[in-house]
This record gives sequence, C-alpha cells and structure tokens, in this order.
Amino acid sequence: MTTPSQKAKTIERREFLRATAIVGGGLLFASYAEPLSALETWGTPAADFVPNAFIRMTPDGIVTIIGKNPEIGQGMKTTLPMLIADELDVEWKNVRVEQGDLDAKYSTGLGGPAAAFNATAMAGQSAGGSTATPTNWFPMRRVGAAARAMLVRAAAQTWGVPDAECDTTPGVVVHKASGRTLKYTALLDKAASVQPPGLATLKLKDAQDFRIIGTKVKGVDNHAIVTGKPLFGIDVTLPGMLYAAFVKAPVFGSNVVSANYDAAKAQPGVKHVFPVEGGPQLTGLVSGVAIVATSWWAAQKARAVLDIKWADHPTSQQSSAGFAQQAAELSKQPPQRNLKKDGDVDAAYMTAAKVIEAEYFYPFIAHAPLEPQNCTAQWKDGKMEIWAPSQSPGGGRNLVASTLGIPQTDIIVHMTRSGGGFGRRLNNDYMVEAARIAKEIAGAPVKLLWTREDDIQHDFYRPAGFHYFKGGVDASGKIVAWRDHFVSFSAGQNFAQAANVGATEFPARFVPNFQLDVSMIPLGVPTGFLRAPGSNGLAYVMQSFINELATAADKDPLQFRLDLLASGPQDLQDFSAPRARGVLELVREKSGWGKTTLPKGTGMGVAFHFSHSGYFAEVVQATVTRDGSLKVDKVWVAGDIGPQIINPSNAENQAQGSVLDGIAEALDQEITIDKGAVKQSNFDDFMLLRMPQAPLVEVHWKLSDSRVTGLGEPALPPVVPALTAAIFAATGKRVRSLPISKHDLKWG
Repeated sequence: MTTPSQKAKTIERREFLRATAIVGGGLLFASYAEPLSALETWGTPAADFVPNAFIRMTPDGIVTIIGKNPEIGQGMKTTLPMLIADELDVEWKNVRVEQGDLDAKYSTGLGGPAAAFNATAMAGQSAGGSTATPTNWFPMRRVGAAARAMLVRAAAQTWGVPDAECDTTPGVVVHKASGRTLKYTALLDKAASVQPPGLATLKLKDAQDFRIIGTKVKGVDNHAIVTGKPLFGIDVTLPGMLYAAFVKAPVFGSNVVSANYDAAKAQPGVKHVFPVEGGPQLTGLVSGVAIVATSWWAAQKARAVLDIKWADHPTSQQSSAGFAQQAAELSKQPPQRNLKKDGDVDAAYMTAAKVIEAEYFYPFIAHAPLEPQNCTAQWKDGKMEIWAPSQSPGGGRNLVASTLGIPQTDIIVHMTRSGGGFGRRLNNDYMVEAARIAKEIAGAPVKLLWTREDDIQHDFYRPAGFHYFKGGVDASGKIVAWRDHFVSFSAGQNFAQAANVGATEFPARFVPNFQLDVSMIPLGVPTGFLRAPGSNGLAYVMQSFINELATAADKDPLQFRLDLLASGPQDLQDFSAPRARGVLELVREKSGWGKTTLPKGTGMGVAFHFSHSGYFAEVVQATVTRDGSLKVDKVWVAGDIGPQIINPSNAENQAQGSVLDGIAEALDQEITIDKGAVKQSNFDDFMLLRMPQAPLVEVHWKLSDSRVTGLGEPALPPVVPALTAAIFAATGKRVRSLPISKHDLKWG
C-alpha cells in the first residue's frame, strides 16, 4: 500500500508546468497538479491534471498573472502574484493581475463553512483562516521558478550552452561566461516547445535574492477602487438584468404560511412574486418570498406592501435575556463536561496566597461588511452562471448543485471582489437564493441584493460566551490555580459553530493546577466564523483574567506574562513560548512600557494571543475623562508571522485593520435576540468605528525561524483585552462584559 508520505512525493513529481504558444506571439504557462481530492485515496492516480495558476507573457513585455483565490480585502490578489513574479524574475511594473474564475475541477468544493478552516481544503480557491499565504508560499513560487527555468533553457538551447551557465536579471536571460543576453520577449516561441521541469525539482531563490518579495507593493486594485471602477459583486450589470429581493422570517428558520402575493405583484415594475420552499439548514436555502422587478428600488417598494404570515418556530422562545439567565443558573451547577484537568485546582486554592473570582461575557456580533450580501445568477439552456463575492465559491457551487439538482459541471462561477468578508462569505446562502430565483424565472439574469437590514438580521453571528473564572496566586506571585467554567451554545450534541474552546487554550499547560469546564445552552440562532474566530472572544476573557491575577499578585502585567511563559513548556508542537515572549518583549520596547509617566485618566494595557499560527502582543494607550468619555490614543502592535513579510505595505494594513476591527467590536457592537429575532438592523444601532475614534496604530515585526504564516486574523484578538486593561489603568474600573459603551467609566 502507498503511504501518505509516498503519495505526497508522487504528487510533487507529477506537478509540472505546461507552456503553450498563443495568438500574437505570446506564451501561456499553466501550472498543473493532481486535484486535492486525490489525497483522500492513497495510491490512486488522479484521472487528470487541473490548472491552479496561469502566467501569460506577451511580446510587449507584459506579464499577466491570474489571481486564483477570492479577494476579500486580505490582499491575496496582489500577494500571490508577487510570489510568482519574483521567482519568474520580472519587473513588477510589467505585471498585470486578472481575477480568475472558479475552476470546477481544481476547486476543493467546500461542503460547509467549517471545512473552510481545514488546511488541505484551503489550498484551493477559497479565502479564510489566514491560510492563503502558508498554503501557497511554495506552490506559487514554484510556478514562477518553473516558467523562468523554461525561458533559461530556451536561451541555453539558442546559444548551445548548458542551462547551468545561464542566469537571469529581470526579464532577461544572461550567459554568465560570454555576457550574452536575450530578453524574455525574444524567447517566447522557443520556450513554448521546451520540456517543462517538475515543480518539485526546482531550486527556489534564497531570501537575500528576492527582488519583489519583501518590498512594499500597492494593491493591484487600489486605483480602480478609489476611482469607483466596477469590481465588486454589487457592481455586476448584465444586459436584460432583473433585480430581486428575498424576504425571510425574522425568526430564523420559520416557514411561510401565507402572503398577499397579488398586492406585491401589482406594484410598478414587478415581474414575479412567489414563495420559495426551503429546508431546515440555516446555512442553505430557507423558506421565504422572492420578488423580481425591473429595478432594485421597485423590488423594495413591492416588499414594503408584502404581508407575510410566518409559521410558529421554537427559536421564538429564545432571547439574550434568557441566555444570560440560563448561563447564571448553569454556572452554579456542576459543569456538563470537562475539557482539561491538570493537577488539583481545589487543593491549590487552599494554599494560595490570594484567590479571586470574576464573571465575563462577550455578546453575539454581526460581520457587517460594507458590501451587503449579493449574487447575480442566470439560468439559461440548462446551465447556471453565477457572479458572486464568495469566500468559498466551490462550496457555493456545491450548495447550488445539491439544492437545485443541477450537475456541478453545469454551474459556472465567476469570482468578483468582495467588499469585506471577515468570515461571513464562507456561507453561501445568498448564492443559492439567487440561483433558486434565477432558475424559477429562467432566461434573464437576476441580481439579488440584500438590504443592510437583511445583512445584519440574517447573519451567522459570532457566538456570545459566558465565562466564570476562579484563580489563585501564591506568595511569590505565580499563578497556581485556574478554573474556567465556560457556558457556551450547542447545536444538537455539539458546540454551535464557532462557539467551542480548545482544551489547550492559553494559559493551559502553563498553570500547574488548571481546569476547563463547559456547559452549553441550546441555540436556534445561526452562528459562524468572524475574523479570528473563537479567539476574538476567548482572548478578551483569558487575557483579562490574567490581568486581574497580575493585579492580585501585585506584579507588572507584562512581566507577569513573561514569567508565566517562562514557567511552562517552551516548544510545544502547537505553541512556542519563546516566540510569544519575543513579541511581548518587542512591544514593551516599542511602546516604552513602564518608562512613561502618564497623566491622570490615561492608562496603558497589554495583552498577547496566539491564533492562526501568528503571535501578537499589543499595548493600548487610552484616555478616560472624568465624565466617562473614552478615547483610544494609540496602539502598538508586535507580530511574529514567520521569517518573511511578503508585502510590508499589505501586512501593515492587515494588522492595522485587525486592530480597528477589534476596537469597534469592543466599543459598541452587540447583537441582541428577542423572541428569536435580532433587534439591531443598521449602522445606527450596530456601530462601526468612526474616523474620530480611530487611534494611531504602530506595527512592528519580529522575524522568526519558522514557516511563513498568514495575517488576516491573528492581530485582532489581543487589542480587546489590552484596551480594557488600559481602561482599568486609567480609572481603576474592570470591564468584564462587552460592549464597553454599556459601562459607566466616570471616575474621580
């Protein structure tokens, strides 16, 4: 039997680059590899090879690189082509990037949102989990290196010399001994006939030889975005296009009983009004009423007169107040299960110098991307064509196929740029809604565009969480006991999506007597992955309670963390204490921690967190006036994401954006449930961060000898506990529940 390791080697050997001459004297390089699904059956050869990236070189010197992953604002449409271009050895000014469509063969076909965080699946055409960089770091570089090797061979054959005697400078092959040169543009025809090398056989550049990687490169879409060019799903316009609204029940999963369809259809511009029968899975097509009109405004006017009677549903009995009451009751009962138990926590409390208890809460949160969910679909001649800003287009294609009974091969998905995703677009409910409506009317393309109210009230929310802590420190100030009774939410026998906690969540393994218990509340509200899923709530409570223990121990909170990290295992398979200490030491240096005398009402707070393979420590300085007004003055960020920052401009942007997201979540954001429905509806009651609220964010990197990792998420979690710690330093008040806006911060 072929082993997994042997199979992986086989796949590497079978990777290759194909070169094809194109009209006009250009050259097309297509990288081929076995489909990822082949990994599921060891020893079984793939039926065919499928493209994963393309390079097109034309006689005018322009190099066009196809961006294979969805672009949701994380910068992959620039970053991945940078990897190819550097190894190809061309000038970035000559590179053009085009967004690729979903390739039905190459896409891994994520069947559900949870699969988006599977490392193997994420090697495909999807975005999430900060995985695009680590999964493409070597494959994309090999694509560029292979194309360069073919151009070198074409030049070597022209000169009748060995390949090894040739090298390249940007866009030019050089024969080192004679000094002869040939531009790439002169080699296109010959390179098309060169035998491609195996991708795994290539020697990639050393870091000191990078010309593009490690330099500040502007986003390839920046100019188009600021000048209003149509790039996003919301911009799609097709001849004869109609516009659709899809009305769903306020209570999640409730079915349509009746509606005044004729009254809605009588409105000007309305073409169709009809019920849609859905299923019980909130991640798929649910029950509702579709309105199709000649304009979006006409569809909304018809929606305003639509009167729908919805069936009773069990979720209507659920509310935020009810959840809080149930959590309080469960906290006083024995936990339903234990996830981790080290030592004897109860015995450690008996000998501890100080023991403290604290209750923490974080609320449900909506993703609230600036671009509401949308999708354009056309059913014509037995084919479904879709234009969608999806993070998981393969999953959307599969959902449409299974729901509507269409073969996947009859579904074409065009990937548009997304106006924010943050995990929301891992779900493809809007895609299957648009496809279902398009199939009903048949012929004309239909654009489904949600309202802002739809987007906030029909999200897959960051789950709320209740934590009941008890901890103890000894006479020397070390943590000797830690217990967390986490009250979360369930879907059946399992955690609700993104509502779980890992048994090794820090400070597990660094406290000798440690206990993590869980109880769960049944939930009918849909939950999902929000930027830094899980960590965005867990870091707040875990790091905040560490701050409380530092105060109880009368220790500096930053040094307290360094000491804690030094007291446990240093190089675990999934966590490196030295790297965590490294970012804490860096942020201490850059922020001037402990060296600055701050005015009364101004404080500094610190926190660190490890998630999505990234280590981040952050210091927040905040000022609270006597009347309780809060201003976040500055945030210092120290991050370790491996040995190479591919695009420092984008990296800084991602870290800054994460920090601002986290501050927005902490200050004002909360989704509350009443009678099974969401009370918030727009940006007036679900607040985004305003410009005057945004602090200066200073970002620093600590390079480490480890693998290259992603950046879209790990910079977010530490800022929330660092902010609440700064508030405590400024006022003496602990913020043990979010949002901060619900607290009275007055002092003096």
